[in-house]
Amino acid sequence: MKIICLKFIQPLFVSLFILGVVSLAWPKFLVAASLDTDSDGDGYADDLEINSGYSPFTAEVVKLTDSDVDQDGLSDYWELKFKTDALNSDTDGDSYQDGLEIDQAFNPISSSTRRLDRRLEIDLRTQKLFYFLAGQRFKEFTVSTGRKSMPTPTGNFKIINKNQKAWSKTYQLWMPYWLGLGNGSFGIHELPIWPGGGREGADHLGTPVSHGCIRLGVGSAEYLFKLVDIGTEVIIK
Repeated sequence: MKIICLKFIQPLFVSLFILGVVSLAWPKFLVAASLDTDSDGDGYADDLEINSGYSPFTAEVVKLTDSDVDQDGLSDYWELKFKTDALNSDTDGDSYQDGLEIDQAFNPISSSTRRLDRRLEIDLRTQKLFYFLAGQRFKEFTVSTGRKSMPTPTGNFKIINKNQKAWSKTYQLWMPYWLGLGNGSFGIHELPIWPGGGREGADHLGTPVSHGCIRLGVGSAEYLFKLVDIGTEVIIK
């Protein structure tokens, strides 16, 4: 049994302790904890550190999201979410680091070449696109959806086609990294490029100004284009 380290105490309680308002014996705030598993040997149980947002794999005071003990490109936070070994950069022993496998949508705890489940969700209110991997909301991107007069359709869709550089006959512009939705009349794509080479500005992202499509920034569209397949679920709400 031991007292919880001050790194886990809210600043308010630290101030109250310094002022003498609370004591170390007060169980509601500074409770002693049973030490079941202590991976980093710092005297604090793993579950206590995890619930407080800190990595249990290093004695240093580092947030789960900022720590990558095995240096595999996957933070300790995501190691826990995907159930990988945070102390082993290649959990399944297939010669590919866990971070690389996750980034390519492969299972880092299995040598199977089958990709993990993926889906996209688009929130019209916040102008955000969320990329889900194996049920986890892994990444988010700022988008630009349809303007008020040309709203983006809502509902559940599946990607019906992919085109690295689609051409819009209606609007006479290029739509890089196209992911077609519905009957193909709208989709997800990178900021459009005009025939003369000009591109719709990145300052449009976060504001609904498109003709109904979901526009992504340069780099983001290519990233998703490589990861999702025809048939991948897309939810727009």
